[in-house]
Amino acid sequence: MAGKLYIVPTPVGNLADMTFRAVDTLKSVDLILAEDTRTSGVLLKHYDITTPMRSHHKFNEHETAGPIAERIEAGENIALISDAGTPGISDPGFMLSRECRRRGLTVECLPGATAFVPALVASGLPADRFVFEGFLPPKKGRATRLESLAQEPRTVILYESPMRLQRTLRQLIEYFGGERQAAVCREISKLHETIHRATLSELSDFFEVNKPKGEIVIVIEGRPKESAASQEEAPGSFPSF
Repeated sequence: MAGKLYIVPTPVGNLADMTFRAVDTLKSVDLILAEDTRTSGVLLKHYDITTPMRSHHKFNEHETAGPIAERIEAGENIALISDAGTPGISDPGFMLSRECRRRGLTVECLPGATAFVPALVASGLPADRFVFEGFLPPKKGRATRLESLAQEPRTVILYESPMRLQRTLRQLIEYFGGERQAAVCREISKLHETIHRATLSELSDFFEVNKPKGEIVIVIEGRPKESAASQEEAPGSFPSF
């Protein structure tokens, strides 16, 4: 009888955010796949989880997805975790999940922590309709993506590193306009969690002086309706410059 792949979210900061079900699952499986075994080792020790671990990350998932799926076919139950949050959301996980589905194996994803949901809700920006983009392309395709997102009427959510935050804010001003409302959410659920809500220009000025640290989520107001309407040209008219 084939086993099962469990995709298990882990806390994005506060270890108390771990669910009872997640702890029980990690204690019961035959193997835990971890993005970084050293990072996950802290979590497992905290909850007295002694299940064996092995590495599964973006540098080896192309080669390991097949062999791991074979072990599940043979009857093992295996759990996949990332350093923080839900595997597959800007973290390794998709390739293994796809391979298991291709083989007809059961994939069960537990509900749990992910950074962008609390950032969106706490930002005060509309949360009824949104688009999650994760990390922008570092170079190729970045300008095209920004041009497209600038026209997006839904709230836009991005992930960013503290080293690249200021560069990204400047580019957002270039494509979205400096008056667009946004929030920079840092260290979600951790001791030094902060959420700064202002215009993109104001946020850029703030972080020019106050260098950020930690994981960052940027939440940006969708294109206002009046802005979209003002850009539409009347039939037969020529663009104005």
